[in-house]
Amino acid sequence: MTLDLHVAEAAEKPAKKTLPDAQTVTAVRHWTDSLFSFRVTRPASLRFRSGEFVMIGLPGDNGKPILRAYSIASPNWDDELEFYSIKVQDGPLTSRLQHIQPGDEIILRPKPVGTLVLDALLPGKRLWFLATGTGIAPFASLMRDPDTFERYEQVVMMHTCRTAAELNYGRELVENLKNDPLLSEIHGEDFAKRLLYYPTTTREESPIMGRITDNMASGKVFQDLGLPPITPENDRAMICGSLAFNVDVKAVLEGFGLREGANSEPREFVVEKAFVGEGI
Repeated sequence: MTLDLHVAEAAEKPAKKTLPDAQTVTAVRHWTDSLFSFRVTRPASLRFRSGEFVMIGLPGDNGKPILRAYSIASPNWDDELEFYSIKVQDGPLTSRLQHIQPGDEIILRPKPVGTLVLDALLPGKRLWFLATGTGIAPFASLMRDPDTFERYEQVVMMHTCRTAAELNYGRELVENLKNDPLLSEIHGEDFAKRLLYYPTTTREESPIMGRITDNMASGKVFQDLGLPPITPENDRAMICGSLAFNVDVKAVLEGFGLREGANSEPREFVVEKAFVGEGI
């Protein structure tokens, strides 16, 4: 009986974390053959601003951690942390990370940083989120943060992918937000009109096609959404994508008269550079 009691007590104790800065995977969802999202436990001490990123990873063959920067896709009030990732079959990290299951451990360094935060922008009326692929992750955090809608009258989420299926993560997120009774209660029954979603594809036929830069420069997005052109007086923007995308969108925004800002010097738009060219 004594032995059985000890076994029962041991089973009730939480499993000992075996990795440094270990967190436990609680959910995994594969959206396409090349995209997946996952949730992990949140360190009790972790405080972050919506839009920031942390370093996460797994041990390599030599035992040394393979770490990469990942935007936290969940808002700062969430009890867990959500991440959205591509799968690279020969990527040092994602070739392993794509196979994680609930109950597995990952390494998470609890030191959040990043430029895609509300404090890095001057006050304005309308906030544009401009992303390609998994670049939507920091905006998934910001769109779920009530403070975003306290500061801005309207939020526009422009997201471009190659195919319609690659848009599903963002599409489902926005649909759920627009039907969220809590957000409607906080921000009014017209909340759905305050969050505008503009998904486009570049390869597969879809209702709206074209690159973000083309749809902004041509004025198509303003016409489609019934919005005035971007001005430095009213509009603010955040950019997250590949190096080429960031450079091209930055040029378009500067053409509208907006200036790039940072945490130390808030202006009209900010760019996240942490994910460019590091290989995953």
